[in-house]
Amino acid sequence: MFQEWTVHMDSSGQGNGHDPSKRLLLLTVAAIGVVFGDIGTSPLYALKECFSPHYNLQAREPEILGVLSLIFWALTLIICVKYLAVIMRFDNKGEGGILALMELVSQKTGRAASTALIFALGIFGAALLYGDGIITPAISVLSAVEGLTVATPAFEHFVLPIAITILLGLFIIQKFGTGGVGRIFGPFTVFWFLLLGVIGVINIVQTPSVLAAVNPYYAVEFLFTHDYKAFLVLGSVFLVVTGGEALYADMGHFGKKPIVRGWFILVYPALVLQYFGQGALLIREGNIASTVANPFFHMVPSWAVIPMVLIATFATVIASQAIISGAFSLTWQALQLGYLPRLKVLHTSSEERGQIYIPFVNWSLFFACVFLVVEFRTSGNLAAAYGIAVTATMVITAILGWFAMRRIMGWNVAISASLTALFFTIDGAFLAANATKISDGGWVPLVIGASIYMVMMTWHTGRDILRAAIMRRNQSLQEIIDNEIDRYEIVPGTALYMNGYVGSAPPAMVSNLKYNRCRHETIILLTVNIRAIAHVAHDQRFDVKPLEKNFYQVVLSYGFMDRLNLMDDLMYLPEYDIPVDITDATFVLGHETVTVKETTKNMSWWRKEIFVFMHRNSRTPVRYFGIPVKRALEVGSHIEI
Repeated sequence: MFQEWTVHMDSSGQGNGHDPSKRLLLLTVAAIGVVFGDIGTSPLYALKECFSPHYNLQAREPEILGVLSLIFWALTLIICVKYLAVIMRFDNKGEGGILALMELVSQKTGRAASTALIFALGIFGAALLYGDGIITPAISVLSAVEGLTVATPAFEHFVLPIAITILLGLFIIQKFGTGGVGRIFGPFTVFWFLLLGVIGVINIVQTPSVLAAVNPYYAVEFLFTHDYKAFLVLGSVFLVVTGGEALYADMGHFGKKPIVRGWFILVYPALVLQYFGQGALLIREGNIASTVANPFFHMVPSWAVIPMVLIATFATVIASQAIISGAFSLTWQALQLGYLPRLKVLHTSSEERGQIYIPFVNWSLFFACVFLVVEFRTSGNLAAAYGIAVTATMVITAILGWFAMRRIMGWNVAISASLTALFFTIDGAFLAANATKISDGGWVPLVIGASIYMVMMTWHTGRDILRAAIMRRNQSLQEIIDNEIDRYEIVPGTALYMNGYVGSAPPAMVSNLKYNRCRHETIILLTVNIRAIAHVAHDQRFDVKPLEKNFYQVVLSYGFMDRLNLMDDLMYLPEYDIPVDITDATFVLGHETVTVKETTKNMSWWRKEIFVFMHRNSRTPVRYFGIPVKRALEVGSHIEI
């Protein structure tokens, strides 16, 4: 989902250097900087939320060991077992993420009902990730800046203005691209995890009895002796694995091996040591309210609090950057797969395909983040809204994982059912615990996710309805070539018609012939096809079919993660024996004005109105595909749906 910043690599995660070990090291450092930024800032707020006054849970040694044991096994079972050992086996031509998994599984599903369910789950899971993308920058930056109040309460009134200023700066720099800044993200994040581990070790050495929490007995005992209170605490325990889905989503940028190495060599040990270090501190000072309220910043001497706040703030900026980049990447996938209208997309690097900037998404995220900061005011309040979207997405991933185990990997029923039951039980328990926080703010990501899901499904269904309406009006291409084209005068040059429907005559061509009474010497019918795979190799991109009377049908295929280099790719047409100078061709495109019929079917009238609004305001094909405006001709038509 997120971008590759430090090393140029191909879609399999392999770089272009000559030393494999050095290349793997650089990729591992880059992956640590991008993939683990979110999960790496969870120690700022996760454990303190487990002992929030809301739960009325005493910070005594049995309770501390029980919570730490839950944290340790959550990290182990969800990240190590579920994602690294199982889910990351299911890649779509090297790409991961819930949309890639949805497309991969749907290709292996024969039944229409199963396919519809898979698509619905995948799109809803993707929509929920936007809610996570909005909350993560807000809670991460707030939790870091709140460390100032540990140094002195005088900073309390400055927390919100400072947090909003940091967020504003973060979103402003997106348009410049992050390639340059990104080169320091990996090394700094490595330093951050080393710092987390070292501070944790210092505190563990003072109270080594905390290491007993590795024993799952303490987790089970805590759950059985605290009943409903323990169930509620699970909602906060889950905060330690938020960001874990990025391991799978970012697989296409770095490959599996660098992510696995980064996790087991550095990230996993550092997080465990940090949480156990905070637990050791609470065992010693659990009777001090200020320590329980913010154990992370109390782990260091008073003179080091301000430097730690600055370091933590930069770490949260990195985590937020990864989330924002992930939202761009997720939106790009949805655009390519036809679930969102055409938006302005800027590629901020000529070398790295993953680096994009989508202004509409960027500023929508910013205003949503500011709203959350102003509305909830503290990271503790925001924690109530955090988690439910991620847990729901993880449950959906577990369900899709069942289909992948059975239909892609061919695993037997016993193994597939056992793993799915394990994942579903763990994720379901966390989801149920987070569901209790809906009234306290958990409704926010759910409303965001449901709204985006409705928009995505409305656009996708609306396009199908519009396509069917156009097809009903279209003439057969072969019929025009055989019976009509000879009536018109031939003018020199090449006309390239964008055609969404292979085999039918583009409405723009029919209208152009009808009103101008002439045809170009060479006519190319171009269809851009986004396939349900991540990447299409350049030598497999063209499908050229010569037709009679100087007509050519060209299908240009891309993967849903490929950059649309339309004008560059069309320069290769002469290699397929098409007599064309693309720099002198005229591009003719249809422009449909869509209205809603008084009586509607297939979709409710209000959703059709939303579709019409999105269609009217979507980016034109000329600008979206980068076609030179001076050589583009748009031919309008009116269609009712």
